[in-house]
Amino acid sequence: MTQMPDAEWLHSPGLARVIAALKSNDGPPRLVGGAVRDNLLGFSVTDIDLATPLVPQDVMGRLEADRIKAIPTGIDHGTVTAVADGHSFEITTLRRDVSTDGRRATVAFSTDWQEDAARRDFTLNALYADPVTREIFDYFGGLEDLKNRHLRFIGSAAQRIAEDHLRILRYFRFLARFGGGQVNDEALAACSAAAAKMMALSRERIASELIKIMDLPDPVQSVTLMAEHGIFMPFLPEYDRMAPNRLQRLIQREVHVGQRTSATTRLLCLLPIDAQVADKAAMRLKLSNRMRKEIAARMKGSEITASTIRAFAYRTDLLSARDAAILFAPDEELPAALRQLADWQIPVFPVKGGDIIAKGLIAGPVVARTMEEIRAAWIEHAFPDGDALDRLVDQRVEAALLASKKE
Repeated sequence: MTQMPDAEWLHSPGLARVIAALKSNDGPPRLVGGAVRDNLLGFSVTDIDLATPLVPQDVMGRLEADRIKAIPTGIDHGTVTAVADGHSFEITTLRRDVSTDGRRATVAFSTDWQEDAARRDFTLNALYADPVTREIFDYFGGLEDLKNRHLRFIGSAAQRIAEDHLRILRYFRFLARFGGGQVNDEALAACSAAAAKMMALSRERIASELIKIMDLPDPVQSVTLMAEHGIFMPFLPEYDRMAPNRLQRLIQREVHVGQRTSATTRLLCLLPIDAQVADKAAMRLKLSNRMRKEIAARMKGSEITASTIRAFAYRTDLLSARDAAILFAPDEELPAALRQLADWQIPVFPVKGGDIIAKGLIAGPVVARTMEEIRAAWIEHAFPDGDALDRLVDQRVEAALLASKKE
């Protein structure tokens, strides 16, 4: 019997309560997917999914009878979320596909574990484990593929992709995370052949997968293969052919300085250095307002240097300045630029309208204009305070007073 390694999370009180509630004559529910895979690889496990032959209504009833919060998150498709002792567990009834259209599936519930495994995407995601004995159930050679870091679709790659076109992007995401550099020729050919069908997917689903790819430690191989096989064309026609080189350079610089940039910063490596083009792509992907603001802020730093980085940070934020430096700053400027941000807090502009009115300016538009001139000079002169700031304010106020007299 092949067993999962023991782990602390397997003994959590919340998991024990859920298992006890769902245990039936056929045994306990089984752990499935990422929790089993990541445990075998020695990775930390955060998301715990369970599979059971019990129908959703029975799952809900058993959980509620044991005073475990039950949420019908996807009950029509067999999924219930249990919340026990502050932790969430996704529980799905065994299923088989009745029909699929590349975007969604119509399912029927099942009691056959292998039938449930057969509808999953990759062999290494179709591993099940008894949460009590830790016995592993492997129906399609996932253990061997995991050992060899071979990412392989279950059965026909073309058929699995036809069931859900998002599996194209999932292939490249899992390749970057688990593939170990090996490329499955059948999978790659199937992804390439069906790439145009991703047009039918929601942009939110595409963007979510793309961001996950870019957030992996090293997605360069996947990005290169995606470009070579026309994967970007349906949803990112702005893709820049120099993207793999730029992404590799960015990741090398991240390693060199010991700081990771955000996934949205990495996403900019895929695009020409053009703010309008970047925003157009972000709109098409329906990225969140926060991500769009991140992209716009970082794109403004394409000419950032050590001498300008604090001014850039003041106008955007510290994280945008750091990421822009790692992405754009010349090699010889990068260390000094990052030192400029270390332990530096963005200062608050210390001049108020009343301060310059007290010096003789009349309240009105001239005050607002003078304030902006003072702010610009204050930024340009590296945020002075004390006497240096007083001199700067006096110079701008005197100039404004002189201009007012001439008018």
